[in-house]
Amino acid sequence: MKLGSIHFYPVKSTAGHEVAAAEVEPWGLAGDRRYLVVGERGTLLTARDEPRLLACVARLDGDELTLTGPHAPPLRVVPGTVRSEVSVWRTPVELTDCGDAAAEWLSGLVGQRARLKWLDDPARRPVDPAYGRAGDRVSLADGYPLLLTTTASLARLNDWIVETALERGEEPPKPLPMHRFRPNVVIDGAGTPFAEDEWKRLRVGEVEFRVTKGCDRCVLTTIDTATYQKGKEPIRTLARHRRRDGKVWFGINLIPDGRGRIVQGDPVTIL
Repeated sequence: MKLGSIHFYPVKSTAGHEVAAAEVEPWGLAGDRRYLVVGERGTLLTARDEPRLLACVARLDGDELTLTGPHAPPLRVVPGTVRSEVSVWRTPVELTDCGDAAAEWLSGLVGQRARLKWLDDPARRPVDPAYGRAGDRVSLADGYPLLLTTTASLARLNDWIVETALERGEEPPKPLPMHRFRPNVVIDGAGTPFAEDEWKRLRVGEVEFRVTKGCDRCVLTTIDTATYQKGKEPIRTLARHRRRDGKVWFGINLIPDGRGRIVQGDPVTIL
């Protein structure tokens, strides 16, 4: 097996980037999900509720963030010094406000009052203690530092989606792209679809990871990133083939045991 691709998302729920290499830090890939957007009530705003966030391309040049979108010229973001507490999936986290210019830019994109927040200290947010150790930390990802998927599992899921469509007399859709699932690392050569369900530890290049739990999927995976419209797949088919405990599952969550650099093509070893 090998590392097929690497992805990171500077601002939570915005467009991601595929990169050839990345630095693994205890809380995730360097630069991954250190920013998020809050709505007019100061609560977390994601593409689940506002798909237009996916039209935002956030690029990092060192520590400098630039936002690009279809509605306004690119904006260079300069975080301020004012902090406030934001609930990130029921966990209160102190975040730094990124100023009025970023707020105006994002508000124009999503059509409501919005502000950009920055996690200046990525060691501030703990991982759920039910699945992590006392010192485990996560940036602003949903729950865990990295998400892993495999091309073998996506191929099987796309086959199932075609079967579902044909059984219902529907036109078979185009295969879903992996970016619908917003992984950080994608593994090639796993062979058996969903083999990752049984993995406990793995090594990518020289970096070792613990598997915490599977990833239960939400409506975000149903959003077409070209049209920003919600559909039925893959949730409809996952509910048929990958449903347990009242949820549907695709991918696994990882916690790094150490730091290091991972590179596309690195060998992947199950430990």
